Amino acid sequence: MTTSPAPRDSARPAATAAPELLAPPELNPTAWARASARTLAKALGEFAYEEILDPVPVPEDGEGDDASRQYALTLDDGTTLAFTARRGAYGSWRVAPDTITHGGRPLTDPLDFLVRARRLLDLDGATLGHLIRELSTTLAAEARLDHTALTADRLADLSYAELEGHQTGHPWLVLNKGRIGFSASDTARWAPEARRAIRLPWIAVSNRIAAYRGVAGLDTPDRLYARELDPAVRDAFRTHLTARGLDPDGYLLLPVHPWQWDEVLLPLYAPAIAAGAVVPLPADGDLRLPQQSIRTFLNTSRPDRHTVKLPLSVLNTLVWRGLPTERTLAAPAVTAWVHGLRDADPFLRDECGVILLGEVASVTVEHPLYDRLPEVPYQYKELLGAIWREPLRLPPGERARTLASLLHTDPGGRAFVAELVERSGLAPTVWLRRLFAALLPPLLHFLYRYGTVFSPHGENAIVVYDDQDVPVRLAIKDFVDDVNISAHPLPEHDTMPDDVRAVLLTEEPGFLVQFIHSGLFVGVFRYLAPLCEEQLQVPEADFWALVRAVILRHQERFPELKDRFDLFDLLTPRIERLCLNRNRLHMDGYRDRSDRPHAAVHGTVPNPLA
Repeated sequence: MTTSPAPRDSARPAATAAPELLAPPELNPTAWARASARTLAKALGEFAYEEILDPVPVPEDGEGDDASRQYALTLDDGTTLAFTARRGAYGSWRVAPDTITHGGRPLTDPLDFLVRARRLLDLDGATLGHLIRELSTTLAAEARLDHTALTADRLADLSYAELEGHQTGHPWLVLNKGRIGFSASDTARWAPEARRAIRLPWIAVSNRIAAYRGVAGLDTPDRLYARELDPAVRDAFRTHLTARGLDPDGYLLLPVHPWQWDEVLLPLYAPAIAAGAVVPLPADGDLRLPQQSIRTFLNTSRPDRHTVKLPLSVLNTLVWRGLPTERTLAAPAVTAWVHGLRDADPFLRDECGVILLGEVASVTVEHPLYDRLPEVPYQYKELLGAIWREPLRLPPGERARTLASLLHTDPGGRAFVAELVERSGLAPTVWLRRLFAALLPPLLHFLYRYGTVFSPHGENAIVVYDDQDVPVRLAIKDFVDDVNISAHPLPEHDTMPDDVRAVLLTEEPGFLVQFIHSGLFVGVFRYLAPLCEEQLQVPEADFWALVRAVILRHQERFPELKDRFDLFDLLTPRIERLCLNRNRLHMDGYRDRSDRPHAAVHGTVPNPLA
C-alpha cells in the first residue's frame, strides 16, 4: 500500500539559517569598566547637586587637601558607600571615580548602585525598571565612545561635523543617551557616535494636510527645493508622482528619518499613505551626518546646503525628540524676527559679529486625528515635519566647534580645552578672557536690550575660532525651541509679529536670567571651571571673576540700560536651583503627558558671580 505525501503548506516559508548573533566590540571589560566608573561618579555628583542624595562628610585625621574631602552615604541595606569629592560653584560636586568604595571595596557599577540605593533615591518600581534600561543603554553608548576615542590633538584637527560624533552628551543629565525606542542596531546605525553618514529618503505630502513656511528669499517651496535638490532629483520626484497619477504641484517635499518612517509613520499615517496623500520617494544624493541632538543632520556632501531637523519619536534626555507642529510652523517667522533685531543693532551686527543660524524654512504635516485631541500624549502631536536651518558659513581662517567640546577629556585624561589653549600660544587666563568676550556680550545684549534669551547650552552655543584657535565670536542655533522672552512688557516687543508672540515662551524677568545661568553657567561653566583649574592652573575663583568682569564691562558700556540690569539681575546672591535629573527620577518619570515637561526647581544655590 502506498501513501501520497502530505500536501505542502504553500503559505509556510522555506527554512532559513538562524541569524548569527554578534556582540559589538566595545562591550568588553576594559571599555565597560571605564564607562561605568565615570558614570557612577557623575551620578553621585549630579544627584548630590540636585539634593536627591545628601552625602555627609567623613571626619578626617591629619591634614588633607582643603579642596576635597571624603563623603559617605548609607545605602538601603545599611552598608556605606564612600567617595572623595571637591565642592565647586553653584554648590556642585566633582566626584573622583577611583575613590568610590562600598564596604571598603572599590565600586564602579552604577547599575548596582541604583538597585542598592533605590529607597534612598525614593524610586517607585516603574521608574526604577525604566531607569535601569536607560542607564544600561547610556553605558553601552559610553563604552562605544571610549572604544573609538581619539586623543585631544587629533580631535582638534576634526571638522565641526566630525567632532560632533565624538562628544559624550549632556554633562548634567546622567541618563543622557537612553534613546528609548531605539534597538541596539538602531543605535549602531543612527546615533551620532556611530559616525555614519547616510542618505535621507524623501516623501511627498499633499498640501491638503501639509503647510510650508519660509523666510524672505525662501517664501515659496520651489525656492527651497532649488537650493536643496539637484535638478535630476527634483525631476525624478515629479516623475514618480506623475506615474502614480498624482499632480506634483499639489504636493510638498520633505526628507524623513528612515527610522521614523518605519517605526511611526507607516503605522500611524497608514490611511494617508493608502489614499496617496503621503507618498514615499527615493533618497536624494547627499550624505548627512547626525549631530548630538540625534534628529539634526549636517550635509557633508554639500556643506553649503541647509542643516535639516527631523522629528524622531525617541525619548532621550527629558523629552520625546519630535517637532511640535505649532513651533515648526512658526520657525521661519521667529528667525526673521531674531535676525531683524540683530541686523538693526550695530553692536550685535558689527562689533560682536554674532551668527544666528536661522530656521529658515519648514514643512508641517498634520495628523487627522491626533492634532484635534489636546489631551493625548504630546509625542503624538510631533510626528511629521521638517525644519531647514542655515548652514554655518565662515570666512577663510575661521573654524567652529560646539561649546560642549570644551568639556571633553580624552582617554589619556587631557582636556580638549587644554589642547586648544596650548595651540593658541596664549596664557590660559588670556585665552579664557577671549572666550568669555566672544560668548557673553551678544547674549547679554539680547537679554538687556531686547528682553530675549537663547538657551546657550553646550550644543546650541558654537564657538568660532581664528586660525590660531583663539575664540573670536559666537554662533547660536535652535530658536523656535529655545528662545524665550520677558513677560514684563518692553517697548522693544511692540513690533513683534503676532505669530511670533503666540509661539515664544514667556518668563518673568527673575526667571528669564535662568536661561543664561542654567544653560551656560551651570550647564557648561560649572564643569569647565574645575577642568581649567586642574589642567590650566586657573583657580576656580579666578575663572568666575573673569566671567563677572565681562558682565560688568558690558554694563559699563551701556549705562542707559541700567534699569534692565536691575530687572534682569545676573549678579543676585542666590539663584534658584534648576534640576534636570529630578524630573526623570521624581516628577515625570516615564509617564505620558499632554505637554512637554520642564526642569524642576528645588531650593536655591549661591551665585559665584554675586
